[in-house]
Amino acid sequence: MESNTIDIRPLEINDYEELLKLQKRCFSDMEITTRDQFESQLYQFKEGQIGVFLNDSLVASASSLILDLDEYSVNHSWDEIADEGYIRNHDPEGDTLYGIEVMVDPDYRGMKFGRRLYEARKELCQKLNLKRILIGGRIPNYHLHEKDMKVTEYVRAVMDKKIYDPVLSFQVKNDFTIKRIIRNYLPDDEESCYYAALMEWVNLEYRQTQPKVKISSSPARICCVQYKMRKISSFDDFAQQIEYFVDVASEYKSDFVLFPELLTTQLLSFVGEKRPGLAARELTKFTDQYIEFFNEMAIRYDVNIIGGSHFTMENDRVHNVSYLFHRDGSIDSQYKIHITPSERKWWGVQPGSELKVFDTDRGRVAINICYDVEFPELARVATDKGAQILFVPYCTDERHGFTRVRITSQARAIENQIYVAIAGTVGNIPSVPNMDIQYAQSAIFTPSDFPFSRDGIVAISEENNEMVVIADVDLAVLRRTRHSGTVTPLKDRRTDLYSINFKEVSDQKVVFPKEDIKMSKE
Repeated sequence: MESNTIDIRPLEINDYEELLKLQKRCFSDMEITTRDQFESQLYQFKEGQIGVFLNDSLVASASSLILDLDEYSVNHSWDEIADEGYIRNHDPEGDTLYGIEVMVDPDYRGMKFGRRLYEARKELCQKLNLKRILIGGRIPNYHLHEKDMKVTEYVRAVMDKKIYDPVLSFQVKNDFTIKRIIRNYLPDDEESCYYAALMEWVNLEYRQTQPKVKISSSPARICCVQYKMRKISSFDDFAQQIEYFVDVASEYKSDFVLFPELLTTQLLSFVGEKRPGLAARELTKFTDQYIEFFNEMAIRYDVNIIGGSHFTMENDRVHNVSYLFHRDGSIDSQYKIHITPSERKWWGVQPGSELKVFDTDRGRVAINICYDVEFPELARVATDKGAQILFVPYCTDERHGFTRVRITSQARAIENQIYVAIAGTVGNIPSVPNMDIQYAQSAIFTPSDFPFSRDGIVAISEENNEMVVIADVDLAVLRRTRHSGTVTPLKDRRTDLYSINFKEVSDQKVVFPKEDIKMSKE
């Protein structure tokens, strides 16, 4: 007879489907945790997302984050504390471990899995030298007594063991003491009549190292390259120009360097193909050389490079792809999702469909290639996935197009409370059709609030001159402003009225009819 095995460990992204099943069994009438929320929780604080596995099956889980409670109101809500389930407000320099969810499979209650989770939290609190654990505990039996007693009377009766409450009684048994009653804590907790009991466990082993006198900071330095398009005679000429700017960014200790969209169309100045549709396909032949070169630059100069964008061939279709070359040697890619009429007509470009958010050594980032930034849904979904910086490589021929990119980029920074960096091309290549003129003014934008630059612009270039702009952005300031800014558009969205439904579609899906591509070649 085989014995049962129990494993308590931090959750992984591959555990999501089991977590979802567990949540439906425990709280069938409450909103489920989305995959984006779970992914964000793991990114922000993986240690705080704990699972109990019985014979490799998830039977219980607990979720938590670290906070500085002084930044929150006395009568806070679950949405406020948990950042609506994304915990992007997790503060590694806080002093309180705040539990936001505990679940135990109903078929396995009575096996002390809940106690194991609470003990795991206490061990984590002690390991991280935090002052305490706080829980906004449900009181699910209160709805049975609401007509007969006030909520404070009910809590006292439970504390005196005159009434049993499955959650509150359990927390008291595990050495938690009640601090206060919170109204309107969890919007879909009808059983608790929307009340919660704020419970505290004090870490008696807490060691105060020094008074908290500093404000946390998490800086990232961004370099935007306003790149001049000029006639060249070889890939080596192109590489020499690119390496110069990567060297400059590295010399100034940049964490990211952003190049413009369609950067590699400069190579067409020596390819010789005049018909744009066929020229785009000729350009895709440089893909391996382009990737190998930028990968080497990122590693050699110790900087994360957003390599503008490059026409890439897959399954006989041309895509406009922006590659992120990490300084550790890894490579990610973002396909352009919205294709302009000009790209479709001249180059025969096909759109991608997957919106990605990338983990880097300086926070989570996303890429909107030029026209994509003019569609607010993309940046909003990326922000919900944890993006803190949005990179926008662009290529516009005249001021009208540039104005659209600039204004919408600033709007994305304000409405999503993120940093947005844009970089465009200048100069001209008369011999390359559809790339003969360029207009750009590169910049780094911030939300519009007191902790940031007055006009929401931390750095901006001169118009139409080849140059770089370099500036620091602080991800910790972003986190604090999202929580307690003059306005908080992320928190204040009316999700009861509207939402974004983003379908999971492969980048390889054909959107435009094939005859459109044939026409563009002629």
